[in-house]
Amino acid sequence: MGCSMRVCSVLFLVLLLVASARGEDPYRFYTWNVTYGDIYPLGVKQQGILINWQFPGPQIEAVTNDNLIINVFNSLDEPFLLSWNGVLQRRNSWQDGVYGTNCPISPGHNFTYVLQVKDQIGSYFYYPSLAFHKAAGGYGGFKIASRPGIPVPFPPPAGDFTILAGDWYKRNHTDLRAILDGGNDLPFPDGLIINGRGSNAYTFTVDQGKTYRFRISNVGLTTSINFRIQGHKMTIVEVEGTHTLQNIYDSLDVHLGQTYSVLVTADQPPQDYLIVVTTRFTSQVLNATSIFRYSNSGGSVTGLFPWGPTIQVDWSLNQARSLRRNLTASGPRPNPQGSYHYGMINTTRTIRLQNSAPVINGKQRYAVNSVSFIPADTPLKLADYYKIQGVFSLGSIPDNPTGGGGYLQTSVMEADFRAFLEVVFENTEDTVESWHIDGHSFFVVGMDGGLWSQASRLSYNLRDTISRSTVQVYPKSWTALYVPLDNVGMWNVRSENWVHQYLGQQFYLRVYSPANSWRDEYPIPSNAPRCGKAVGHY
Repeated sequence: MGCSMRVCSVLFLVLLLVASARGEDPYRFYTWNVTYGDIYPLGVKQQGILINWQFPGPQIEAVTNDNLIINVFNSLDEPFLLSWNGVLQRRNSWQDGVYGTNCPISPGHNFTYVLQVKDQIGSYFYYPSLAFHKAAGGYGGFKIASRPGIPVPFPPPAGDFTILAGDWYKRNHTDLRAILDGGNDLPFPDGLIINGRGSNAYTFTVDQGKTYRFRISNVGLTTSINFRIQGHKMTIVEVEGTHTLQNIYDSLDVHLGQTYSVLVTADQPPQDYLIVVTTRFTSQVLNATSIFRYSNSGGSVTGLFPWGPTIQVDWSLNQARSLRRNLTASGPRPNPQGSYHYGMINTTRTIRLQNSAPVINGKQRYAVNSVSFIPADTPLKLADYYKIQGVFSLGSIPDNPTGGGGYLQTSVMEADFRAFLEVVFENTEDTVESWHIDGHSFFVVGMDGGLWSQASRLSYNLRDTISRSTVQVYPKSWTALYVPLDNVGMWNVRSENWVHQYLGQQFYLRVYSPANSWRDEYPIPSNAPRCGKAVGHY
Protein backbone atom coordinates (compact mmCIF):
# COMPACT_ATOMS: atom_id res chain seq x y z
CA MET A 1 0.00 0.00 0.00
CA GLY A 2 1.13 3.53 -0.72
CA CYS A 3 3.36 3.09 -3.79
CA SER A 4 3.22 5.53 -6.66
CA MET A 5 1.80 4.49 -10.03
CA ARG A 6 5.31 4.41 -11.55
CA VAL A 7 6.83 2.31 -8.73
CA CYS A 8 3.85 -0.06 -8.71
CA SER A 9 4.15 -0.51 -12.47
CA VAL A 10 7.82 -1.51 -12.09
CA LEU A 11 6.96 -3.96 -9.32
CA PHE A 12 4.21 -5.51 -11.44
CA LEU A 13 6.62 -5.92 -14.36
CA VAL A 14 9.11 -7.73 -12.12
CA LEU A 15 6.33 -9.97 -10.82
CA LEU A 16 5.24 -10.73 -14.37
CA LEU A 17 8.78 -11.72 -15.40
CA VAL A 18 9.17 -13.96 -12.35
CA ALA A 19 5.81 -15.60 -12.98
CA SER A 20 6.63 -16.20 -16.64
CA ALA A 21 9.95 -17.80 -15.72
CA ARG A 22 8.18 -20.16 -13.32
CA GLY A 23 5.51 -21.14 -15.85
CA GLU A 24 2.66 -20.04 -13.57
CA ASP A 25 -0.87 -19.23 -14.66
CA PRO A 26 -1.08 -15.93 -16.61
CA TYR A 27 -1.15 -12.56 -14.87
CA ARG A 28 -3.43 -9.66 -15.80
CA PHE A 29 -2.72 -6.17 -14.49
CA TYR A 30 -5.15 -3.34 -13.82
CA THR A 31 -4.57 0.15 -12.43
CA TRP A 32 -7.76 1.87 -11.35
CA ASN A 33 -8.29 5.40 -10.09
CA VAL A 34 -11.53 5.84 -8.14
CA THR A 35 -12.95 9.37 -8.29
CA TYR A 36 -16.15 11.32 -7.99
CA GLY A 37 -17.64 12.69 -11.19
CA ASP A 38 -20.85 14.10 -12.61
CA ILE A 39 -23.24 11.46 -13.95
CA TYR A 40 -26.77 11.71 -15.38
CA PRO A 41 -28.31 8.20 -15.16
CA LEU A 42 -31.90 9.49 -15.05
CA GLY A 43 -31.27 12.85 -16.72
CA VAL A 44 -30.47 14.62 -13.45
CA LYS A 45 -26.93 15.65 -12.53
CA GLN A 46 -25.59 13.86 -9.48
CA GLN A 47 -22.30 12.84 -7.94
CA GLY A 48 -21.24 9.36 -9.06
CA ILE A 49 -18.31 7.09 -8.31
CA LEU A 50 -16.18 6.52 -11.42
CA ILE A 51 -13.35 4.09 -12.07
CA ASN A 52 -10.86 5.52 -14.56
CA TRP A 53 -13.56 8.11 -15.31
CA GLN A 54 -16.02 5.41 -16.36
CA PHE A 55 -19.48 4.47 -15.07
CA PRO A 56 -19.96 1.55 -15.08
CA GLY A 57 -16.31 0.79 -14.43
CA PRO A 58 -13.95 -1.16 -16.73
CA GLN A 59 -14.92 -4.74 -17.41
CA ILE A 60 -12.62 -7.47 -16.12
CA GLU A 61 -12.06 -10.21 -18.69
CA ALA A 62 -10.17 -13.25 -17.41
CA VAL A 63 -9.64 -16.93 -18.11
CA THR A 64 -9.95 -19.70 -15.52
CA ASN A 65 -6.97 -19.69 -13.10
CA ASP A 66 -5.68 -16.28 -14.22
CA ASN A 67 -3.98 -14.17 -11.55
CA LEU A 68 -5.39 -10.65 -11.35
CA ILE A 69 -3.34 -7.77 -9.99
CA ILE A 70 -5.74 -4.85 -9.45
CA ASN A 71 -4.15 -1.68 -8.07
CA VAL A 72 -6.90 0.60 -6.74
CA PHE A 73 -6.15 4.27 -5.96
CA ASN A 74 -8.76 5.93 -3.76
CA SER A 75 -9.20 9.55 -4.86
CA LEU A 76 -12.47 9.96 -2.95
CA ASP A 77 -12.78 11.92 0.30
CA GLU A 78 -13.81 8.86 2.32
CA PRO A 79 -12.59 5.25 2.78
CA PHE A 80 -13.37 2.83 -0.03
CA LEU A 81 -13.34 -0.92 -0.79
CA LEU A 82 -14.18 -3.04 -3.81
CA SER A 83 -15.63 -6.54 -3.54
CA TRP A 84 -16.15 -9.23 -6.18
CA ASN A 85 -19.66 -10.67 -6.23
CA GLY A 86 -19.44 -14.44 -6.80
CA VAL A 87 -15.66 -14.65 -7.22
CA LEU A 88 -14.74 -17.40 -4.75
CA GLN A 89 -11.31 -16.24 -3.58
CA ARG A 90 -10.10 -19.78 -3.00
CA ARG A 91 -8.04 -19.93 0.24
CA ASN A 92 -7.88 -16.16 0.05
CA SER A 93 -10.59 -14.31 1.97
CA TRP A 94 -7.92 -11.63 2.50
CA GLN A 95 -8.90 -10.30 -0.96
CA ASP A 96 -12.68 -10.36 -0.49
CA GLY A 97 -12.96 -6.60 -0.13
CA VAL A 98 -15.63 -6.30 2.58
CA TYR A 99 -15.09 -4.63 5.94
CA GLY A 100 -15.18 -7.92 7.82
CA THR A 101 -11.99 -9.00 6.02
CA ASN A 102 -10.19 -5.83 4.85
CA CYS A 103 -9.27 -2.42 6.19
CA PRO A 104 -10.68 0.29 3.93
CA ILE A 105 -8.45 2.09 1.44
CA SER A 106 -7.93 5.52 3.00
CA PRO A 107 -8.43 8.66 0.89
CA GLY A 108 -5.30 9.43 -1.09
CA HIS A 109 -3.95 5.90 -0.74
CA ASN A 110 -4.00 2.71 -2.80
CA PHE A 111 -4.33 -1.02 -2.25
CA THR A 112 -3.34 -3.78 -4.66
CA TYR A 113 -5.70 -6.75 -4.79
CA VAL A 114 -3.92 -9.98 -5.74
CA LEU A 115 -6.52 -12.62 -6.52
CA GLN A 116 -6.82 -15.73 -8.64
CA VAL A 117 -10.00 -16.86 -10.40
CA LYS A 118 -9.19 -20.42 -9.39
CA ASP A 119 -11.34 -23.14 -10.98
CA GLN A 120 -14.08 -20.71 -12.00
CA ILE A 121 -15.91 -19.80 -15.16
CA GLY A 122 -18.90 -17.59 -15.73
CA SER A 123 -20.44 -14.17 -15.26
CA TYR A 124 -20.09 -11.93 -12.20
CA PHE A 125 -19.65 -8.28 -11.22
CA TYR A 126 -17.67 -6.14 -8.79
CA TYR A 127 -19.03 -3.35 -6.63
CA PRO A 128 -18.08 -0.92 -3.80
CA SER A 129 -18.90 -2.52 -0.45
CA LEU A 130 -18.69 0.35 2.06
CA ALA A 131 -20.78 3.33 3.14
CA PHE A 132 -23.67 2.80 0.68
CA HIS A 133 -21.26 3.64 -2.18
CA LYS A 134 -23.08 1.18 -4.43
CA ALA A 135 -25.85 3.78 -4.74
CA ALA A 136 -23.32 6.04 -6.52
CA GLY A 137 -22.01 3.47 -9.01
CA GLY A 138 -18.47 2.12 -8.84
CA TYR A 139 -19.51 -1.28 -10.20
CA GLY A 140 -18.58 -3.18 -13.35
CA GLY A 141 -18.74 -6.51 -15.15
CA PHE A 142 -16.47 -9.47 -14.42
CA LYS A 143 -16.40 -12.44 -16.80
CA ILE A 144 -14.25 -15.56 -16.67
CA ALA A 145 -13.82 -17.61 -19.86
CA SER A 146 -13.04 -21.32 -20.01
CA ARG A 147 -9.47 -22.38 -20.61
CA PRO A 148 -8.59 -23.39 -24.19
CA GLY A 149 -9.24 -27.06 -24.78
CA ILE A 150 -12.09 -27.38 -22.28
CA PRO A 151 -15.33 -27.76 -24.24
CA VAL A 152 -18.18 -25.30 -23.76
CA PRO A 153 -21.68 -26.75 -24.38
CA PHE A 154 -22.64 -24.25 -27.10
CA PRO A 155 -20.95 -22.81 -30.21
CA PRO A 156 -18.95 -19.60 -29.79
CA PRO A 157 -21.38 -16.67 -30.01
CA ALA A 158 -20.90 -13.90 -32.58
CA GLY A 159 -20.74 -11.34 -29.78
CA ASP A 160 -20.73 -11.08 -26.00
CA PHE A 161 -22.66 -8.29 -24.26
CA THR A 162 -22.82 -7.32 -20.59
CA ILE A 163 -26.03 -5.92 -19.10
CA LEU A 164 -25.70 -4.26 -15.68
CA ALA A 165 -29.24 -3.27 -14.75
CA GLY A 166 -31.03 -2.22 -11.60
CA ASP A 167 -32.96 0.40 -9.72
CA TRP A 168 -31.58 3.89 -9.16
CA TYR A 169 -32.17 6.98 -7.04
CA LYS A 170 -31.73 10.59 -8.15
CA ARG A 171 -30.37 11.53 -4.73
CA ASN A 172 -26.65 11.23 -4.01
CA HIS A 173 -25.50 8.27 -1.95
CA THR A 174 -24.64 10.56 0.98
CA ASP A 175 -28.26 11.75 1.16
CA LEU A 176 -29.57 8.18 0.98
CA ARG A 177 -27.11 7.10 3.67
CA ALA A 178 -28.28 9.94 5.93
CA ILE A 179 -31.88 8.72 5.60
CA LEU A 180 -30.86 5.23 6.70
CA ASP A 181 -28.60 6.49 9.49
CA GLY A 182 -31.56 8.50 10.77
CA GLY A 183 -33.53 5.31 11.33
CA ASN A 184 -35.76 5.51 8.28
CA ASP A 185 -36.30 3.33 5.21
CA LEU A 186 -35.70 4.61 1.69
CA PRO A 187 -38.53 5.72 -0.59
CA PHE A 188 -39.36 3.84 -3.77
CA PRO A 189 -36.59 4.09 -6.42
CA ASP A 190 -36.80 6.84 -9.03
CA GLY A 191 -36.15 4.59 -12.02
CA LEU A 192 -34.23 1.74 -13.60
CA ILE A 193 -30.97 2.02 -15.53
CA ILE A 194 -29.08 -0.21 -17.96
CA ASN A 195 -25.29 0.09 -18.00
CA GLY A 196 -25.44 3.36 -16.12
CA ARG A 197 -28.01 5.09 -18.30
CA GLY A 198 -31.77 5.45 -18.60
CA SER A 199 -34.00 4.36 -21.47
CA ASN A 200 -32.75 4.09 -25.06
CA ALA A 201 -29.24 5.23 -24.17
CA TYR A 202 -27.60 2.09 -25.53
CA THR A 203 -27.85 0.21 -28.81
CA PHE A 204 -26.66 -3.37 -29.23
CA THR A 205 -26.05 -4.05 -32.91
CA VAL A 206 -26.36 -7.63 -34.22
CA ASP A 207 -26.16 -9.37 -37.59
CA GLN A 208 -29.21 -11.22 -38.83
CA GLY A 209 -28.99 -15.00 -38.35
CA LYS A 210 -26.19 -14.87 -35.76
CA THR A 211 -26.35 -15.77 -32.07
CA TYR A 212 -25.16 -13.51 -29.24
CA ARG A 213 -24.47 -13.97 -25.54
CA PHE A 214 -25.97 -11.58 -22.98
CA ARG A 215 -24.63 -11.62 -19.41
CA ILE A 216 -27.33 -10.02 -17.26
CA SER A 217 -26.67 -8.83 -13.70
CA ASN A 218 -29.03 -7.13 -11.27
CA VAL A 219 -26.76 -4.53 -9.65
CA GLY A 220 -29.63 -2.59 -8.09
CA LEU A 221 -30.24 -1.74 -4.45
CA THR A 222 -33.75 -2.91 -3.56
CA THR A 223 -35.72 -4.45 -6.45
CA SER A 224 -35.97 -7.65 -8.49
CA ILE A 225 -36.20 -7.13 -12.25
CA ASN A 226 -37.45 -8.97 -15.31
CA PHE A 227 -35.37 -8.98 -18.52
CA ARG A 228 -36.63 -9.61 -22.07
CA ILE A 229 -35.98 -8.75 -25.71
CA GLN A 230 -38.96 -7.86 -27.84
CA GLY A 231 -39.89 -10.62 -30.29
CA HIS A 232 -36.95 -12.89 -29.36
CA LYS A 233 -36.47 -16.02 -27.29
CA MET A 234 -33.62 -16.49 -24.81
CA THR A 235 -31.75 -19.73 -24.23
CA ILE A 236 -30.19 -19.88 -20.79
CA VAL A 237 -26.69 -21.39 -20.75
CA GLU A 238 -24.97 -20.33 -17.50
CA VAL A 239 -25.87 -19.17 -13.99
CA GLU A 240 -23.04 -17.77 -11.87
CA GLY A 241 -20.50 -20.31 -13.06
CA THR A 242 -22.77 -23.30 -13.68
CA HIS A 243 -23.59 -24.49 -17.20
CA THR A 244 -27.33 -25.14 -17.32
CA LEU A 245 -29.75 -27.18 -19.34
CA GLN A 246 -30.55 -24.91 -22.25
CA ASN A 247 -34.16 -24.04 -21.49
CA ILE A 248 -35.85 -21.36 -23.57
CA TYR A 249 -37.60 -18.38 -21.97
CA ASP A 250 -39.56 -15.35 -23.18
CA SER A 251 -38.38 -13.37 -20.15
CA LEU A 252 -36.19 -13.94 -17.14
CA ASP A 253 -36.46 -12.81 -13.52
CA VAL A 254 -33.14 -11.59 -12.15
CA HIS A 255 -33.11 -10.95 -8.43
CA LEU A 256 -30.77 -8.65 -6.53
CA GLY A 257 -27.12 -9.67 -6.89
CA GLN A 258 -27.81 -12.44 -9.43
CA THR A 259 -26.26 -13.00 -12.87
CA TYR A 260 -27.48 -15.08 -15.82
CA SER A 261 -26.07 -15.80 -19.28
CA VAL A 262 -28.45 -16.27 -22.21
CA LEU A 263 -28.05 -16.81 -25.93
CA VAL A 264 -30.22 -14.78 -28.30
CA THR A 265 -30.44 -15.47 -32.04
CA ALA A 266 -31.23 -12.59 -34.38
CA ASP A 267 -33.87 -14.58 -36.28
CA GLN A 268 -36.57 -11.94 -36.78
CA PRO A 269 -37.21 -9.45 -39.62
CA PRO A 270 -34.37 -6.89 -39.70
CA GLN A 271 -35.38 -3.82 -37.69
CA ASP A 272 -35.00 -2.37 -34.19
CA TYR A 273 -36.40 -4.16 -31.13
CA LEU A 274 -36.61 -3.18 -27.48
CA ILE A 275 -34.47 -4.67 -24.73
CA VAL A 276 -36.61 -4.21 -21.63
CA VAL A 277 -36.12 -4.42 -17.87
CA THR A 278 -39.03 -3.87 -15.50
CA THR A 279 -39.40 -4.10 -11.74
CA ARG A 280 -40.97 -7.20 -10.20
CA PHE A 281 -43.27 -7.53 -7.18
CA THR A 282 -43.78 -3.76 -6.92
CA SER A 283 -47.12 -1.90 -6.99
CA GLN A 284 -45.59 0.73 -9.25
CA VAL A 285 -43.78 -0.82 -12.24
CA LEU A 286 -40.61 0.94 -13.39
CA ASN A 287 -38.99 0.19 -16.73
CA ALA A 288 -35.91 0.96 -18.79
CA THR A 289 -35.08 0.06 -22.37
CA SER A 290 -32.20 -0.31 -24.79
CA ILE A 291 -32.23 -1.07 -28.51
CA PHE A 292 -31.53 -4.47 -30.08
CA ARG A 293 -30.68 -3.32 -33.63
CA TYR A 294 -30.09 -5.49 -36.68
CA SER A 295 -27.14 -4.22 -38.73
CA ASN A 296 -29.40 -4.30 -41.80
CA SER A 297 -32.31 -2.77 -39.89
CA GLY A 298 -35.18 -1.69 -42.06
CA GLY A 299 -36.87 0.51 -39.47
CA SER A 300 -37.31 1.63 -35.89
CA VAL A 301 -39.12 -0.16 -33.07
CA THR A 302 -42.75 -1.05 -33.84
CA GLY A 303 -45.60 -2.69 -31.98
CA LEU A 304 -46.84 -2.44 -28.42
CA PHE A 305 -44.48 -2.13 -25.47
CA PRO A 306 -43.62 -5.72 -24.45
CA TRP A 307 -44.93 -5.87 -20.89
CA GLY A 308 -43.81 -8.80 -18.77
CA PRO A 309 -44.86 -10.33 -15.45
CA THR A 310 -45.40 -7.92 -12.56
CA ILE A 311 -46.43 -9.31 -9.15
CA GLN A 312 -46.91 -13.01 -9.97
CA VAL A 313 -44.88 -14.99 -7.42
CA ASP A 314 -45.91 -18.46 -8.64
CA TRP A 315 -44.69 -17.64 -12.16
CA SER A 316 -41.28 -16.68 -10.82
CA LEU A 317 -41.11 -19.66 -8.47
CA ASN A 318 -41.84 -22.10 -11.30
CA GLN A 319 -39.16 -20.46 -13.45
CA ALA A 320 -36.62 -20.75 -10.64
CA ARG A 321 -37.43 -24.45 -10.20
CA SER A 322 -36.94 -25.02 -13.93
CA LEU A 323 -33.24 -24.12 -13.75
CA ARG A 324 -31.18 -27.30 -14.02
CA ARG A 325 -27.50 -28.16 -14.14
CA ASN A 326 -26.08 -29.53 -17.39
CA LEU A 327 -24.68 -32.82 -16.08
CA THR A 328 -22.79 -33.63 -19.28
CA ALA A 329 -20.95 -30.30 -19.63
CA SER A 330 -17.49 -29.54 -18.35
CA GLY A 331 -17.10 -26.80 -15.77
CA PRO A 332 -13.79 -25.01 -15.18
CA ARG A 333 -12.05 -28.39 -15.16
CA PRO A 334 -12.18 -30.97 -17.97
CA ASN A 335 -14.70 -33.26 -16.32
CA PRO A 336 -18.52 -33.26 -16.25
CA GLN A 337 -20.17 -31.06 -13.67
CA GLY A 338 -22.36 -33.95 -12.58
CA SER A 339 -19.42 -35.95 -11.22
CA TYR A 340 -19.96 -34.31 -7.81
CA HIS A 341 -22.96 -36.14 -6.34
CA TYR A 342 -24.11 -33.58 -3.79
CA GLY A 343 -27.37 -35.43 -3.14
CA MET A 344 -25.55 -38.51 -1.83
CA ILE A 345 -23.60 -36.66 0.89
CA ASN A 346 -25.01 -36.53 4.41
CA THR A 347 -25.31 -33.02 5.80
CA THR A 348 -23.49 -32.44 9.07
CA ARG A 349 -25.53 -29.49 10.37
CA THR A 350 -28.79 -27.67 9.67
CA ILE A 351 -28.91 -23.88 9.98
CA ARG A 352 -32.20 -21.98 9.69
CA LEU A 353 -31.87 -18.27 8.97
CA GLN A 354 -34.95 -16.07 9.32
CA ASN A 355 -34.98 -12.42 8.29
CA SER A 356 -36.90 -9.76 10.16
CA ALA A 357 -37.34 -5.97 10.28
CA PRO A 358 -37.23 -4.88 13.93
CA VAL A 359 -37.19 -1.33 15.24
CA ILE A 360 -34.27 -1.09 17.68
CA ASN A 361 -33.69 1.99 19.85
CA GLY A 362 -36.32 3.82 17.84
CA LYS A 363 -34.63 3.17 14.49
CA GLN A 364 -35.51 0.87 11.60
CA ARG A 365 -33.12 -2.09 11.44
CA TYR A 366 -33.02 -5.47 9.68
CA ALA A 367 -31.92 -8.72 11.28
CA VAL A 368 -31.10 -12.42 10.86
CA ASN A 369 -32.33 -14.73 13.63
CA SER A 370 -33.07 -11.55 15.60
CA VAL A 371 -29.46 -10.28 15.34
CA SER A 372 -28.88 -6.97 13.55
CA PHE A 373 -25.22 -6.76 12.55
CA ILE A 374 -23.09 -3.78 13.54
CA PRO A 375 -19.53 -3.42 12.20
CA ALA A 376 -16.68 -3.67 14.69
CA ASP A 377 -13.84 -1.16 14.86
CA THR A 378 -11.48 -3.81 13.45
CA PRO A 379 -11.97 -6.16 10.48
CA LEU A 380 -13.00 -9.52 11.88
CA LYS A 381 -10.46 -11.43 9.82
CA LEU A 382 -7.60 -9.39 11.26
CA ALA A 383 -8.95 -9.77 14.81
CA ASP A 384 -9.20 -13.52 14.29
CA TYR A 385 -5.72 -13.79 12.78
CA TYR A 386 -4.03 -11.79 15.53
CA LYS A 387 -6.29 -13.21 18.28
CA ILE A 388 -7.39 -9.74 19.35
CA GLN A 389 -9.97 -9.93 22.13
CA GLY A 390 -13.13 -7.87 22.38
CA VAL A 391 -13.86 -7.50 18.65
CA PHE A 392 -16.32 -10.38 18.16
CA SER A 393 -17.50 -13.58 19.78
CA LEU A 394 -17.99 -16.89 18.01
CA GLY A 395 -21.56 -18.15 18.25
CA SER A 396 -22.93 -14.62 18.52
CA ILE A 397 -25.73 -15.57 16.13
CA PRO A 398 -27.88 -18.67 16.76
CA ASP A 399 -28.40 -21.52 14.27
CA ASN A 400 -32.19 -21.16 14.44
CA PRO A 401 -34.77 -18.36 14.69
CA THR A 402 -35.34 -17.16 18.22
CA GLY A 403 -38.82 -15.71 17.79
CA GLY A 404 -37.73 -12.73 19.87
CA GLY A 405 -37.19 -9.07 19.13
CA GLY A 406 -34.11 -7.69 17.45
CA TYR A 407 -30.83 -6.71 19.08
CA LEU A 408 -27.50 -5.30 17.90
CA GLN A 409 -24.41 -7.51 17.72
CA THR A 410 -21.26 -8.07 15.67
CA SER A 411 -22.50 -11.52 14.70
CA VAL A 412 -20.11 -14.32 13.71
CA MET A 413 -21.11 -17.96 13.20
CA GLU A 414 -18.44 -20.64 13.51
CA ALA A 415 -18.21 -23.60 11.14
CA ASP A 416 -15.72 -26.33 10.33
CA PHE A 417 -13.74 -26.63 7.13
CA ARG A 418 -15.15 -29.37 4.89
CA ALA A 419 -18.46 -29.49 6.73
CA PHE A 420 -21.52 -30.01 4.51
CA LEU A 421 -24.37 -27.79 5.65
CA GLU A 422 -28.08 -27.64 5.05
CA VAL A 423 -29.01 -23.95 5.17
CA VAL A 424 -32.66 -22.86 5.10
CA PHE A 425 -33.52 -19.21 4.49
CA GLU A 426 -36.97 -18.39 5.88
CA ASN A 427 -38.65 -15.18 4.75
CA THR A 428 -41.58 -14.06 6.92
CA GLU A 429 -41.80 -10.66 5.20
CA ASP A 430 -44.04 -9.54 2.31
CA THR A 431 -41.10 -8.71 0.01
CA VAL A 432 -38.68 -10.87 -1.96
CA GLU A 433 -35.36 -11.38 -0.21
CA SER A 434 -32.06 -12.20 -1.92
CA TRP A 435 -29.12 -13.85 -0.10
CA HIS A 436 -25.44 -14.17 -0.96
CA ILE A 437 -22.64 -16.20 0.64
CA ASP A 438 -19.12 -14.99 -0.10
CA GLY A 439 -16.42 -17.54 -0.88
CA HIS A 440 -18.78 -20.39 -1.72
CA SER A 441 -21.13 -21.82 -4.32
CA PHE A 442 -24.13 -23.69 -2.96
CA PHE A 443 -26.71 -26.12 -4.34
CA VAL A 444 -30.26 -24.71 -4.39
CA VAL A 445 -32.11 -27.91 -3.43
CA GLY A 446 -35.58 -26.54 -2.75
CA MET A 447 -37.90 -23.54 -2.45
CA ASP A 448 -41.59 -23.18 -1.70
CA GLY A 449 -44.21 -21.09 0.04
CA GLY A 450 -45.21 -21.40 3.67
CA LEU A 451 -43.15 -22.69 6.57
CA TRP A 452 -40.20 -25.05 6.18
CA SER A 453 -40.30 -28.33 8.07
CA GLN A 454 -38.32 -31.55 7.98
CA ALA A 455 -41.01 -32.92 5.65
CA SER A 456 -40.00 -30.23 3.14
CA ARG A 457 -36.91 -32.32 2.39
CA LEU A 458 -39.09 -34.77 0.49
CA SER A 459 -39.37 -32.15 -2.28
CA TYR A 460 -35.62 -31.45 -2.58
CA ASN A 461 -33.89 -31.82 -5.94
CA LEU A 462 -30.92 -34.03 -5.07
CA ARG A 463 -29.85 -34.77 -8.63
CA ASP A 464 -29.34 -31.81 -10.95
CA THR A 465 -30.00 -28.48 -9.29
CA ILE A 466 -27.76 -25.54 -10.13
CA SER A 467 -25.03 -24.25 -7.84
CA ARG A 468 -24.64 -20.50 -7.44
CA SER A 469 -23.72 -17.84 -4.88
CA THR A 470 -26.92 -15.74 -4.72
CA VAL A 471 -30.48 -17.01 -4.28
CA GLN A 472 -33.91 -15.48 -3.85
CA VAL A 473 -36.45 -16.25 -1.10
CA TYR A 474 -40.02 -15.37 -2.04
CA PRO A 475 -42.45 -13.64 0.34
CA LYS A 476 -43.73 -15.89 3.15
CA SER A 477 -41.54 -18.65 1.72
CA TRP A 478 -38.36 -20.65 2.27
CA THR A 479 -35.33 -21.63 0.18
CA ALA A 480 -33.04 -24.54 1.11
CA LEU A 481 -29.36 -24.97 0.18
CA TYR A 482 -26.66 -27.57 0.50
CA VAL A 483 -23.39 -25.73 1.19
CA PRO A 484 -20.00 -27.47 0.99
CA LEU A 485 -17.69 -25.45 3.24
CA ASP A 486 -14.62 -25.95 1.08
CA ASN A 487 -13.02 -22.54 1.59
CA VAL A 488 -11.31 -21.48 4.83
CA GLY A 489 -11.78 -17.86 5.81
CA MET A 490 -14.07 -15.20 7.27
CA TRP A 491 -16.98 -14.92 4.84
CA ASN A 492 -19.81 -12.42 4.57
CA VAL A 493 -23.37 -13.81 4.46
CA ARG A 494 -25.66 -10.95 3.47
CA SER A 495 -28.88 -9.70 2.06
CA GLU A 496 -28.36 -8.34 -1.45
CA ASN A 497 -31.04 -5.77 -0.71
CA TRP A 498 -28.58 -3.00 0.07
CA VAL A 499 -30.90 -1.21 2.49
CA HIS A 500 -31.36 -4.40 4.50
CA GLN A 501 -27.62 -5.19 4.35
CA TYR A 502 -26.62 -1.69 5.46
CA LEU A 503 -29.08 -1.80 8.38
CA GLY A 504 -27.89 -5.13 9.74
CA GLN A 505 -29.17 -8.05 7.67
CA GLN A 506 -25.82 -9.81 7.39
CA PHE A 507 -23.32 -11.78 9.46
CA TYR A 508 -19.95 -13.49 9.04
CA LEU A 509 -19.28 -17.21 8.70
CA ARG A 510 -15.89 -18.25 10.08
CA VAL A 511 -14.83 -21.41 8.27
CA TYR A 512 -12.00 -22.78 10.37
CA SER A 513 -9.24 -25.31 9.82
CA PRO A 514 -6.95 -26.19 12.76
CA ALA A 515 -4.14 -27.22 10.37
CA ASN A 516 -2.79 -23.67 9.95
CA SER A 517 -1.45 -24.75 6.57
CA TRP A 518 -0.95 -22.89 3.30
CA ARG A 519 -2.75 -25.83 1.74
CA ASP A 520 -5.93 -24.61 3.44
CA GLU A 521 -5.42 -20.84 3.47
CA TYR A 522 -2.89 -18.34 2.21
CA PRO A 523 -0.99 -16.25 4.78
CA ILE A 524 -1.87 -12.62 5.34
CA PRO A 525 -0.71 -10.52 2.35
CA SER A 526 2.40 -8.46 2.92
CA ASN A 527 0.57 -5.33 1.76
CA ALA A 528 -2.49 -5.79 4.00
CA PRO A 529 -3.13 -2.56 5.92
CA ARG A 530 -3.87 -2.68 9.66
CA CYS A 531 -6.60 -0.60 11.24
CA GLY A 532 -8.56 -0.43 14.48
CA LYS A 533 -7.14 -2.71 17.16
CA ALA A 534 -4.91 -4.39 14.54
CA VAL A 535 -2.67 -1.34 14.22
CA GLY A 536 0.88 -2.32 15.16
CA HIS A 537 0.33 -6.07 14.67
CA TYR A 538 2.80 -7.61 12.21
